[in-house]
Amino acid sequence: MSSRYQRQRLLLAIAGCCAGGFALAQSDAGSLPAARLEKVEISGRHYDNAIGSADAASQGSIRAELLKSRPALRPGEILEFVPGVIVTQHSGDGKANQYFLRGFNLDHGTDFATHLDGMPVNMPSHGHGQGYTDLNFLIPELVDRIDYRKGPYAAKDGDFAAAGSADIAYRRTLEQSFAALTLGPNQFRRLVAAASTGLTAGVAVMGGVELQHNDGPWTLPEGLRKRNGVLMLSGGTRAEGWSASLMAYDARWASTDQVPERLISAGNLAGQPFGRFDAVDPSDGGDTRRNSLAGEWHRSLGGQDTRVSAYALDYGLQLFSNFTYALERPDEGDQFLQRDRRHVVGGSASQTVEHRLAGLPAVSEVGLQWRHDRIRVGMYDTVQRRVTAMRREDAVRQTQLGLYGQTTLELAPWLRAVAGLRVDEARFAVDGLSDAAHSGDASSRRVSPKLSLIAGPWARTEFFVNVGRGFHSNDARGVTAAPEPGAAKAPGLSAARGAEVGARTEWVPGLQSSVALWALDFDSELVYVGDAGATEANRPSRRRGIEWNNRFVPVPWLLVDADLAWTRARFADADPAGDRIPNAVDEVASLAVTLRDIGAWSASLQWRYLGSGALIEDNSVRSRSSLTTNLRVSRRLWAGGELTLDVFNLFDRELNDIEYFYESRLPGEAAPVADRHIHPAEPRTLRLTLKLGF
Repeated sequence: MSSRYQRQRLLLAIAGCCAGGFALAQSDAGSLPAARLEKVEISGRHYDNAIGSADAASQGSIRAELLKSRPALRPGEILEFVPGVIVTQHSGDGKANQYFLRGFNLDHGTDFATHLDGMPVNMPSHGHGQGYTDLNFLIPELVDRIDYRKGPYAAKDGDFAAAGSADIAYRRTLEQSFAALTLGPNQFRRLVAAASTGLTAGVAVMGGVELQHNDGPWTLPEGLRKRNGVLMLSGGTRAEGWSASLMAYDARWASTDQVPERLISAGNLAGQPFGRFDAVDPSDGGDTRRNSLAGEWHRSLGGQDTRVSAYALDYGLQLFSNFTYALERPDEGDQFLQRDRRHVVGGSASQTVEHRLAGLPAVSEVGLQWRHDRIRVGMYDTVQRRVTAMRREDAVRQTQLGLYGQTTLELAPWLRAVAGLRVDEARFAVDGLSDAAHSGDASSRRVSPKLSLIAGPWARTEFFVNVGRGFHSNDARGVTAAPEPGAAKAPGLSAARGAEVGARTEWVPGLQSSVALWALDFDSELVYVGDAGATEANRPSRRRGIEWNNRFVPVPWLLVDADLAWTRARFADADPAGDRIPNAVDEVASLAVTLRDIGAWSASLQWRYLGSGALIEDNSVRSRSSLTTNLRVSRRLWAGGELTLDVFNLFDRELNDIEYFYESRLPGEAAPVADRHIHPAEPRTLRLTLKLGF
């Protein structure tokens, strides 16, 4: 029997099971009273994580009120509101951030799936790194909520979601239109304005614009220039309605990339003084754009929920980098250009129905997700942003299709089960424009079962057991390429297996606390290669960890958030090089104290800890831990007027955002040197914002 025939039978079987469940629901509806699982209405101002609202201890939602309470140095840092996530930067602020979660250096987003209003942000087969997630187009003031999950336990989560996922939703309307101006040192200027109004009965429009300039603390001015806009139409009701959005973003910048510690210690380069904030290659930097058109329609009626969405993206990036300086080309330097141009179309459809299964209340969902990328991607040798040679250029076509089904069954008043199954297929086609030998076609598929058990609540405490399979896709160029002699070809979809045991309690009045013990195994680790500026498939990996998250509201005006995560990350196979996964951080923690609406004042103080991690496989070199303190103080001036002071790195500690260990050669050095390469965190930085409502 052919694999294609088997695949078709499997897809039809899943669709048939889901359709059968819907048919049972329809037949039951005619003979039984409507059965519904109990719904919990959450009225908290900051979190929607109460007992009965989640299928895992590590799942939750964050509302806009909390996002307003703490400062963010960069747009991507709103993901730090997800417990256990740390966001840093190793290059210019126009480039995607570095993300850390559950012992992963997620690089620029690998293994953490991010969506905005149903549109995927991760970029497969990207010019700089697999799963590249650039959130610099995000306007934090317009974010309504973030729904997050960790581990591969939800059937609707597909590519890049093995470690976790975040679904970010923009507001459809605003309670009050506003304009805000932020000023800070180093020529930081940011203007953001947004307004919404009704057009006709039931139809509203919301629009927002953002302009920003920043030179940063670097000796070489960053010269970040960002322009950003959102236009959104929406109509109908929460029961039945629609929305459509148009977004446009572009940015350009110069970057001070990571530098070797030996150069900082020496204090000079080619006879010139050199400090922590200096650049080896002053011509590094880039430009990017992201334009999108998206729409969705939903209807909830009679215990059934239908959702349909579609999107189209136009994206481009030019990134000039030099991480090894003069290692490969001593005379002219090692700068290279990574270019990515792509058009993306995709969409999803889902149907959810409440029904009875074997006489028990149940909710079933079936969904289809589709994405197609047409990419022109290349890498070139450059000197001061002038192309001198082509390393590789390809045209890539990549299509991913996912079908999933999931049923939540109330086995007893104190026990419910969530069973899901997901089938994914990816097709890769590479046309080697620079070398025909790079051309090829491949396909890959994965079946990912999921199961969760939720028991309770007892004494306002519930318990969770979650198991499931997930995956990440690999770069199409590695999937279709003929492997080196003695090496295996990279799989198109690399499997992950996860398990988690956890609990969530509200037994103590005002305190919501959760703990999760988890494990995640990958068939093939994706590892960031600092001197190549890309990710590549590597050895299998195994991670184990524990997370402890707390939200405490002892009095209405005080909120305390405390999160702690510890991870043990190792390669799973034997290798003389060692078993440590480079840049896998062992511990992260965050403590934030927020004072709310004390007269006209509000304030927040946050401590953020990024622990140490091995930089090479034998653990002989480790990164240094860092502790950052951020402060926000706000005062209402009048109705609609507010003044906010943000202070980042309050105690002006000398910290590093990122550390790598690899070989490089500086101009004048006779041989390569293996060294720690660092990108410093910004020193104490103040920003003052005046916000006016109208």
